[in-house]
Amino acid sequence: MMAGLMATLLLQGCAAALVAGAAGTAAVANDRRTVGAYIDDENIELKITGVISSDPELRTKTHVNAVSINGEVLLIGQAPGEALRAKILSETQKIQGVRKVNNQIRLMTPTRLSTRTHDTWLTSVVKSKLFGADVDSSAIKVVTENSEVFLMGMVSHEEGNMATEVARNVPGVSRVVKVFQYR
Repeated sequence: MMAGLMATLLLQGCAAALVAGAAGTAAVANDRRTVGAYIDDENIELKITGVISSDPELRTKTHVNAVSINGEVLLIGQAPGEALRAKILSETQKIQGVRKVNNQIRLMTPTRLSTRTHDTWLTSVVKSKLFGADVDSSAIKVVTENSEVFLMGMVSHEEGNMATEVARNVPGVSRVVKVFQYR
């Protein structure tokens, strides 16, 4: 009986790992970047997160996220002063594989959890509207910070313009920033 229970639990664990692996594979398969570029971008994002979390001042006084597409990094969030903002930019530029940095860190105190929760909701609304529009939503990365929506990805001018219009028409979005790479 115990052996049967263990086998069932192990199989369920394998199934969960298989589903998670398939979801990750689907994300890479639908991305317009090469697998190598996708992995490089993930590593860049992890290194930036590591730099911020390993510095006590950056970790406690700022709220910053990084998104990388083909080595072009978007920094978003808040820093209470120019020195901290500049430090994050400088450390990001030192990371191998970073080709360009679009620094959209706002000079202000970090947002509260309620604002971040609202941003997550806005991101999901924009993504769902893109999915319903005539846009390849899998090619567009949507991130929201303090009600500002940032759109990234490798798109045609037409796709970029359509995605921008969709995002602009979502209630609660204060601004849309295009950070596209046009193909």
